[in-house]
Amino acid sequence: MDESAAPGATGSHEPGARGIARFARPVLIAASVVAVVCIALLVIIFLLDTFNATVYSVGGNDIHDNTQESRDIRGLYDGARAGSIFFLVAALLAAAAAGWMLYRGRKPGGDTDGEDVHFEDLGQ
Repeated sequence: MDESAAPGATGSHEPGARGIARFARPVLIAASVVAVVCIALLVIIFLLDTFNATVYSVGGNDIHDNTQESRDIRGLYDGARAGSIFFLVAALLAAAAAGWMLYRGRKPGGDTDGEDVHFEDLGQ
């Protein structure tokens, strides 16, 4: 079996793939997915809060009253909202750090190794 068939089998590393920087792309992808899920969760919570307030006010009550029932309805999704905001901020910070690492580790002049690539070359 030829050991050189697998990339990196000889122990040599690419200049941009050293240390923690090799995890930047997966972290960027995962953080983007988590951020999208958190934003979707916040939208769903907003819609549920609006629906609950509308249903509560149908009977002539006001959601901003100082009653125990209205306080319970207002605080129904506080934990989910706080957790979603926390994970959204953490995901945005992780995505920013990963993006910075990818930007810092890029090769100047692109990945063409000095070759001129033209539009005609892409069709082959």
